[in-house]
This record gives sequence, C-alpha cells and structure tokens, in this order.
Amino acid sequence: MKTNWAGNVTFTAAQAVTPTSADDLRAIVRGSSAVHVVGSGHSFSPVADTTGTLVSLAGMPEVFEVSGRSVRVSAGMTLAQLAPRLFDAGLALHTLPSLPHITIAGAIATATHGSGGCSLAGAVTAVEVMRADGSVVELTSAGAPVSLGGLGVITTVTLDVVPSFEVAQTVYEDVAWTTLLVQAEQIFDGAYSVSAFIDWQGGATLWVKHRVGDEPFTFPGRPADGPRHPVVGQPPSRCTLQGGVPGPWHERLPHFRAEFTPSVGQELQTEYFVPRTRAVTALRALAEMSTVISPLVQACEIRTVSAEPQWLSPAYDRDSLAIHFTWVPNTPAVLALLPRLEEAIAPRPHWGKLFTVPPMLLSARYPQWDAFRALINEHDPKGVFRNDFLTRYFGSIASS
Repeated sequence: MKTNWAGNVTFTAAQAVTPTSADDLRAIVRGSSAVHVVGSGHSFSPVADTTGTLVSLAGMPEVFEVSGRSVRVSAGMTLAQLAPRLFDAGLALHTLPSLPHITIAGAIATATHGSGGCSLAGAVTAVEVMRADGSVVELTSAGAPVSLGGLGVITTVTLDVVPSFEVAQTVYEDVAWTTLLVQAEQIFDGAYSVSAFIDWQGGATLWVKHRVGDEPFTFPGRPADGPRHPVVGQPPSRCTLQGGVPGPWHERLPHFRAEFTPSVGQELQTEYFVPRTRAVTALRALAEMSTVISPLVQACEIRTVSAEPQWLSPAYDRDSLAIHFTWVPNTPAVLALLPRLEEAIAPRPHWGKLFTVPPMLLSARYPQWDAFRALINEHDPKGVFRNDFLTRYFGSIASS
C-alpha cells in the first residue's frame, strides 16, 4: 500500500509487511525502530503513516469467539467479514460505519462512528496489544480503544454485542433547512439512526434507519420515489436497500453495500463534532459560509453521537452533533478552508480525516489529554509506535 484510499496521503514507510502469525508480528516489532499499523487505508489524515515499517494485519489468523453478549475478534478483520458471522449467531453490533469495508482496529482507533448512537469504540471492553518488546497485554482502560496506534499493535478486540434486529431504511426528500433547524431534536431522535444530507442551497434530505418494532416518528419531507446515493450523480445500486423494506441490521445500517468495493479516490473527507447543546448555533454559523463551502463539497452529512467514556473519542463526555464533509479532491483549497470552519464552530475533529486544529487548541478540548499522553508513554517508552502525527499532538518521548 503506497497511498491511502483517496491518494492524498503517500506513505513514507521504508517497508510494508503483512505478517501471517503472532510470531511473524513479534519478530517485526522487535526488529523495527519505528512501526505503525494501517487498516484499510480509509483515513484521510496521516494518522497511520510511519517512516519505518507499515504493518497490515490482513494476513493474521482469524479470531471469532462469542461469549454471552461479547465477542472477541481479530483486529484486522473487516466489519463486512464480522457482521454476517454475528448475524448467523443471532447477534449484532449496535452500530456500523457507512463503509463496512474498514477494519475493526482502524475503526475503533480513530473513534469512527456510523449508523447508531455511538462509535464502534463505545462497544469495546478490552483490547490486546503487542508492545515493542513482543509482549502482549490486555487493556481495559477508557484510554485504550481510541489510541491512534500509539499503544502498540492491537491484535484482538473484545466487543459488547446485542441480540440481532431488523432495520428499515427510508429516504425523505425536500426537507427545508429551516425545518431541520427548528425540529432538530425531534428529527435526530426520531429513529435508530438519522442522517441529514445538506445541499447548502436551503434544503436537506433525511436518510432514516428505523429499527423494526420501534414506535414510528412522522418525518418532514416526502419519501423518495426510488433509490438514492448521498452524492448526486453516483449510482444508487451501491447503497443499501431503501424504500422502507425491513432487513437484517448489517444490510441496512451502513449506507453502502459490502459487496461493492468503493471506487478509489475522487474525494477528501472532514468530520467535526460539536456538543448537541451548540448544534443549531454551529449549523447556522456554517450556513453563513455556504457560498465558500458549496463549491468544494460533494456531500455534507449530519448525525448525532451519544456521549462516550473513551478519552480521545470526539464525543467524549458529551452528546454530540457530527458534521461530515465529503470534499472534491482539491487538497490545497480544502486545507485553506478548514481553519475558517474550525474557528467558526470550535470542534473536536475526527482523527482519521482532514483537519487543521493546532495541538494547543485541541488539547484544551479533551479533559483526558494528559492522561492519554501518559498512557502511550507507559506502553511505548521508546517511541517505536510514535509517528509524526502522534508526535505533533502528543509530543516526542524526550519532551513528554
């Protein structure tokens, strides 16, 4: 893997390896001065880069062990691989990201959320981590799941699961921007998962994922007369079934079907989290910038995420509104715009997507920032897993 999925990050690793056993992995981390793990390459920030050895866990032995209402799985497994196995066991995850093609470890390490009230990291009860000396430890602290790769190589993840359930998905069009703002609380709380796609011309489209058996809510707008894709002009056949047809959780919660590999590259992504108490204020501030946002944006999706205990989750300790931008692939123009957006809404950004918030400002927005820095120093005292991204935000070993 020379670049990430979008091609905006070129990996600087001296070598890329795919170990096939724990012994292979142990030899790699013991023999390298710098190591970092890459998942499916869907991060738009350099969070997974390293100048040393870039490790993919795709070749590691598969782990799938159910115990009551928890499951222990291999970290390199993708959600598309995990979900059908859980479904066959009568179980489910409480959430799935829009793309089921990403790895479990990658999703939790960056607090990736999806359709449902929390990020996947919110379901994590333990992670097994291989440290630079080859030892493996089980970590259960709230600082461990969203670790940005800084603790070592996550080898397995233990997740809470729930009984399987069915979901029906309906798209509602022609929702006025003013209606969305006035009824924001009722709309976002009106179904298991609600995504509002903003067109920045005064309108919105709602993608509603309704858990079968829950009391229905009457959403504004009109049901779409056919399947839709979040990006106008893209084929809706790649999206999960709409039209209110019930189906298994893993075939409705993602926006996109697992059997379609996402096309490579023609986009950039940013996602900002603000407290739900500031949701309408933040949206109004962004609306005032619609003339500069609109030329660069392909899609803008708004969802809610419940408060989480994970230290570096952007939803740590507060119910949040997540504002996601899919940009045109113009990196200089996007990076020039981001500081203006960040100044306007003072967000916590998604770690795996583009942002420019400086370390001093970002650290002030995370109450457990120093605790996390101490945690990665404890488990990686030589800085083997400390890449440039981590050093920028949490300092080097010498200065920490």
